[in-house]
Amino acid sequence: MNHLDEARSVADRVAHSYGLELFDLQFKRESNGWVLRIVIDRADPTHTDTSARAESVTLTDCEMVSREVSAVLDAEDVFEHAYTLEVSSPGLDRPLRHLEDFVRFVGRRVKIVTAEPLDGQRFVTGRIAKVNGQTIVLEDGKKTRLVPKTVVARARLEVEF
Repeated sequence: MNHLDEARSVADRVAHSYGLELFDLQFKRESNGWVLRIVIDRADPTHTDTSARAESVTLTDCEMVSREVSAVLDAEDVFEHAYTLEVSSPGLDRPLRHLEDFVRFVGRRVKIVTAEPLDGQRFVTGRIAKVNGQTIVLEDGKKTRLVPKTVVARARLEVEF
């Protein structure tokens, strides 16, 4: 197992122990040295409360995961050089990568960038109405757009105030 896989395994195990899941992990060299970035999320994607508060990772969650991951990685001496550990949530404008993400956030506004034009456009925005098989159904006012998951290059929730 390489260093990154070992760190991913530790972060995943720690996140699950707190009822969270590992959303992303990156290890990069930056101008001020090496940085291990861990992004955690709520593990239960089946909740129906779409308020930001219900789906948010708290600062306390990040602190607990950071402390435990740091202790384990340091004890196991996973990385041979110094690094900075950052633990955060996916954010209010979180990326949506899988169909399950779109299902989880039905009712929320999303911006989708497509790999190929749909009706002459590569940027599609709207509220996720539902997911029908492999198709994301968006509503924007009176307009309904059908976006096949196969053409989605990137998607992010839009921040609503």
